[in-house]
Amino acid sequence: MACSYSLHTYLFRNKIVFILYAPIHVIKNCRRGEIHFINNCRRGEKKHTSKMKVRISKGEEVEEQPLSPMARVFQSPEVDYCAVTIMGFKTKFCLDVLLDALKHNVSKHPRFSTKLSEDGAKWIETQVNVEDHVTVPNIDPEEIGEDGQSFVDDYISRLTTIPLDRSRPLWDMHILNVKTSDAEAVGVIRSHHSLGDGMSLISLMLACTHKTSDPDNTAIPSLKRRQTVPHGLIKQSWFLRFIFNVGSTTRLIWNTVVDMLLLLATILFLEDTKTPLKGGADVRRNPTRFYRRTISLDDIKLIKNSMNMTINDVLLGVTQAALSRYLNRLYGKKNEEEGVLTSNQNHLPSKLRFRAGCTVNLRSDIGFKPLADMMTKDSKCRWGNYFSFIILPFSIGLQTDPLVYLKISKSTMARKKHSYLAALVYFIIKLILKVFGAKAAAAIFNRPVVNLTTCVSNVIGPMEEISFRGHPIAYIAPSNYGQSQALLVHYMSYAGKMIISMAVDPTVIPDPHKICDDMEESLKDMKAALSERGLL
Repeated sequence: MACSYSLHTYLFRNKIVFILYAPIHVIKNCRRGEIHFINNCRRGEKKHTSKMKVRISKGEEVEEQPLSPMARVFQSPEVDYCAVTIMGFKTKFCLDVLLDALKHNVSKHPRFSTKLSEDGAKWIETQVNVEDHVTVPNIDPEEIGEDGQSFVDDYISRLTTIPLDRSRPLWDMHILNVKTSDAEAVGVIRSHHSLGDGMSLISLMLACTHKTSDPDNTAIPSLKRRQTVPHGLIKQSWFLRFIFNVGSTTRLIWNTVVDMLLLLATILFLEDTKTPLKGGADVRRNPTRFYRRTISLDDIKLIKNSMNMTINDVLLGVTQAALSRYLNRLYGKKNEEEGVLTSNQNHLPSKLRFRAGCTVNLRSDIGFKPLADMMTKDSKCRWGNYFSFIILPFSIGLQTDPLVYLKISKSTMARKKHSYLAALVYFIIKLILKVFGAKAAAAIFNRPVVNLTTCVSNVIGPMEEISFRGHPIAYIAPSNYGQSQALLVHYMSYAGKMIISMAVDPTVIPDPHKICDDMEESLKDMKAALSERGLL
């Protein structure tokens, strides 16, 4: 088999940088300006190379499994999302360790050892050469200098323009042994969203890692749903409980009807106000850049306990406050350029419609489970894309009291939780897929997403530091690309920290780091306001 590779160039710090994208058997042990092959293959020589394969026995028939409804949607050209997980390691990464781990574990997961059928409707078992899925680019440290983070950001952004190879399983890994401000090496895992949602992918990551402090144990965080019936009501008489249930059911039906009508309006005509954060139809075709910021999980928990709310409520309040600051600053700058002078500090337009899609886990058991349990057919926490979304109206405006953002977010989330919209959306997409096909289902899914300004999600992660075969992980930043929004915000807790991960279109949002700054400042203001009132 011929040794093949592709060479890409781009401008970095006023220098032309050459990046070699190729399977491991091509670029292992490369020196600057050379290409060497395994098994003493000479430069330029075509020679068969040894491969690390996960084999399916010859007598076993190739099985085909249908895609789930959401997986079919993600395979449609109108959607075509990819998940990206960026991990920082505290030590340089050893390639042989990664290859050995993949060799022994990839066959245990059917989605990572199957490819799509030609019609995109079924998974087909296939032989996996793990070396074809791992890339370690030939990087010259002299070309990078001290600005390793910019190089990593540019590299990952370029990956969003290179599609996954659909002739094999839809995932790949990239190892960058480049020193950044908070890591000695960076790993990038790309997987098509049809393979699984965020909870599935994080469960797979947990199955492949272990606690740094206790290598014999994996770090599976516990999670359970909050009690929906007030604790005090449980002890009341049956008549009061009956009245409460009737009222609650009535509100549930009403909220669901209203939410469905709003969703229908969003599909047909209701679009968010055009703001500097609102992308256009071409956003999904542009390169995506990823930024992250780490904030204190303890501070979030302090606010959560003081305000009697959830962590999601706090994160939503912080996000609303930060985006209000960011947009107000941009509109103020625009007014100055147009010569509009005003003493008012609020430059935001009135009646601003700003909404976000928020992912909702539909599994009956929302806690993380061992990977083997998730792969069983009757599992209550199954692997796959078992999620839907709700539409959250954001309150964009300047508030003199930062706690107002928290009160609004708590009220909004309580209202949206008391609705069956998410389950109905999943059911409707499944029904349309069955009756009208994948193209129609993808259109129904994508239309409201296009008319919204942003999407937000939150995934719980390990509460202790984890390692991958002796490589301690400094941070984990999950995100997506291929979406129709210019801004995606993902939150993930990890080892006592909350990691904010943003995916942006740089042609629409050239300064996303300022949004991260505003999030930090908003969190500090909320904590200070609670402290001043003696609530901490």
